[in-house]
Amino acid sequence: MSSIIKVDNIQNQSGANIIKEDSNTITIGASGDTIALASGASQTGFGREGSVNWQTGSIKTSTFTAVSGEGYFVDTSSGAVTANLPAGSAGAIVAFADYTRTFQTNALTINPNGSEKVGGVAQDASLSVEGQAATFIYVDATEGWINVQNAEDTETGVAPFIAATGGTVTCCGDFKIHTFTGPGTFCVSAAGAPAGSTTLEYIVVAGGGGSGGNTGNTRGGAGGGGFRFASPSLAPLTYPGKPLAAPAGLTAAVQAYPVVVGAGGPNSPSPGSDSTFSTITSAGGGGSGGNGGSGGGGAGGSLNNPGGTGNTPPVSPPQGNNGGTSATGNPDHASGGGGGAMAVGTNGRQPAPDKSGNGGDGAGIPTAFGSNGVPSGSFRYYAGGGGGGGNTPTSLGAGDGGKGGGGGGGTSAGTAGTVNSGGGAGAGGGGGAGATGGSGVVIIRYKFQ
Repeated sequence: MSSIIKVDNIQNQSGANIIKEDSNTITIGASGDTIALASGASQTGFGREGSVNWQTGSIKTSTFTAVSGEGYFVDTSSGAVTANLPAGSAGAIVAFADYTRTFQTNALTINPNGSEKVGGVAQDASLSVEGQAATFIYVDATEGWINVQNAEDTETGVAPFIAATGGTVTCCGDFKIHTFTGPGTFCVSAAGAPAGSTTLEYIVVAGGGGSGGNTGNTRGGAGGGGFRFASPSLAPLTYPGKPLAAPAGLTAAVQAYPVVVGAGGPNSPSPGSDSTFSTITSAGGGGSGGNGGSGGGGAGGSLNNPGGTGNTPPVSPPQGNNGGTSATGNPDHASGGGGGAMAVGTNGRQPAPDKSGNGGDGAGIPTAFGSNGVPSGSFRYYAGGGGGGGNTPTSLGAGDGGKGGGGGGGTSAGTAGTVNSGGGAGAGGGGGAGATGGSGVVIIRYKFQ
């Protein structure tokens, strides 16, 4: 048996209204009161503009149908997701948020119900910004669902991208490039996060070897400085330096990284100096006939004088190549060219046309990695070998320098390697002096946005 109580006003013991009906308006509570629903209770018919109940216990990873009054965290890390909106009724509200900050990679598609509209257009909408969250309210048949609140937040517990200082800084798209042409410090203040980037890409080029000269027999060209390189972001591309690329870069850490840029070897002949960044060391190029990042060419004056050994000390992938050997014929014994990052120095050649060996070519890197080095088309080349020296223009031709800053051999004085390229010096001949190797360079690249 049910009972009915008919009143127009319910008050508490102090006389304050709890529920009051005045004409067609029912007021619940008084000014300053808090209206609370019991745990497990629900409400309908009050209109929900401006707020939703977020479904924290049900992360959406595949197509789903939204319910009015609810907000959804959506995980698109494994692929795009579609959210079907509920049937439109005035005041209906739904919201969505990027749970894994992957909307930019895999978007969330918002599909209106049947022929309904989103923002006045009868077609799907898309949330495609990293960290995006949006709230939609159904207004009427003319405009349909309207986005009343849109947030684009890329903040996480740590900064999602690397932040650093040091060297000369340039930008290329979403990447910052720090170029060191001399010693310095690369200081990382934020190490990034997996949602952004944590990878440091690098080029580390040592100083090229210095060459010698001789009043009688000729000297071999000097080797290019050791070349070490890692750039996962450029891995799909084809370019001359790709065979030397490591499979991954370095993982950034918040710390100061000392950077050493190797000097070119003097014209003694002598090897170039090492360049270092973090755990990466590139060895200086070998002087004429010497071992190093790339080996120097063998000197003429004795038959089959071998060139120096490249990739010394050995690393994987190799940092350079061997120098060429001297010729077997008489009387000039043409010298070998210095090795380069991408090719061995060529051997001296006799009989006629007698010619000392050319330096081996250096590695070509896309200009997206910086503008230092010797340009050639869309690439910059580093660590070319020096050419072998020649006695005289008529009796023995001098070798050419390798692409990437390698100096040419001379019939008098040799040619120096290019500064900040790691190029080996070309040897002198016919009584001329040798030359100094080109200094090295360290370039660091990372995604900053």
